[in-house]
Amino acid sequence: MHQPSFRKSPRQGVTAPAGFKATGVHCGIKKAGLLDLALVVSERSGPIAGVFTRNRIVAAPVILDRLHLRHRRGRAFIINSGNANACTGPAGTTTARRTAQLVARVLGVPPYEVFVGSTGVIGRPLPFTCIRDGIPRLMKELGARGGHLAARAIMTTDLHPKHVGLQTKIGGRIVTIGGMAKGSGMIHPDMATMLGYLTTDAAITRSALQRALTLAVDNSFNCISVDGDTSTNDTVLCLANGLAGNRAISTGTSDFRRFVQLLTKTCETLALAICRDGEGVTKVVKIAVSGADTAKQAHQIAQTVATSNLVKTALFGEDANWGRVMAAIGRAGVPVIQGKVDIWFDGVAMVKHGVGLGPAAERRIAQVFKQKEFTIAIRLGSGRHQSHMWTTDLSYDYVRINASYRS
Repeated sequence: MHQPSFRKSPRQGVTAPAGFKATGVHCGIKKAGLLDLALVVSERSGPIAGVFTRNRIVAAPVILDRLHLRHRRGRAFIINSGNANACTGPAGTTTARRTAQLVARVLGVPPYEVFVGSTGVIGRPLPFTCIRDGIPRLMKELGARGGHLAARAIMTTDLHPKHVGLQTKIGGRIVTIGGMAKGSGMIHPDMATMLGYLTTDAAITRSALQRALTLAVDNSFNCISVDGDTSTNDTVLCLANGLAGNRAISTGTSDFRRFVQLLTKTCETLALAICRDGEGVTKVVKIAVSGADTAKQAHQIAQTVATSNLVKTALFGEDANWGRVMAAIGRAGVPVIQGKVDIWFDGVAMVKHGVGLGPAAERRIAQVFKQKEFTIAIRLGSGRHQSHMWTTDLSYDYVRINASYRS
């Protein structure tokens, strides 16, 4: 597929597209001085799409957002950090619902056009008074340059805010997609302990937007793994307001394909930022599998290698133990002919026809393992399908961070 040219938008984050304002404030959920409440508002309502965690235990905001998504229109996102509002019973559901109602009342829209997100510690009641008192400040401070504040306000163990703005020409008009995400630990398909909020000024049908988001997430957020855990709160939402003035995008058109490419690149940029900012992470590695009989089998092998603790610890220790990659391929539950498997580490051949190429090759890949980012390419030699995952190393710091997460 031809890749259109993408360029960074003049502004980054959720306020990159026309007609969006955002900000972040401290409302009292976190320690004094730390931003913990974000608001993103479009100047007009539009189609909205969403994907959510597949964890069977879900937080109150996810329950509410799924209900709101049935109406297929959105106007605003409000997100708190420092508290997941998960496993909090009816009180948590009430807090999420009242939060949406308060924002909707100020904006003069139905409550179902407001989408709520939460992230943080599970099982603690979310103090609604903090949210209630923070909303007037959010409304007062909303601005077209407030995307970076919103991105900071949704952080938990993240070390850096994650935001992006990309644009390209679609239907003769410049279309922009902006986004922000948080995520550092509990990162694994489907999707991660992550929240992702995407905004666009594209004119697009709701069905096309949902299809585009599903495709983009499958090739980005669902292709990263830090630690193999998923969360109760995982959410990605995309809101469109049509202010780019392009002809409305529908599925099955060349404009749709270009939009999917732009949305996928936006999501991929955020997904890789999550990997790079993963808890204790020192390396980000792409696992690229080709030559499989089916795409599903290629993805299964990529995911098995990406989630192998033995592979991940070897990455951290810079131990060029390629045998761990071979072992992970073999236990992926996919028919594999050992004599057809080839493996490269950043273009350096290490395995040919299922056999290691010896000490000289090991010395060359040992240098690759010292890099912060590289690719492990696996060719199975039995078909034409391919897939990929991004993984990270597993370090001492990951254990330290998660051993004392609540303290």
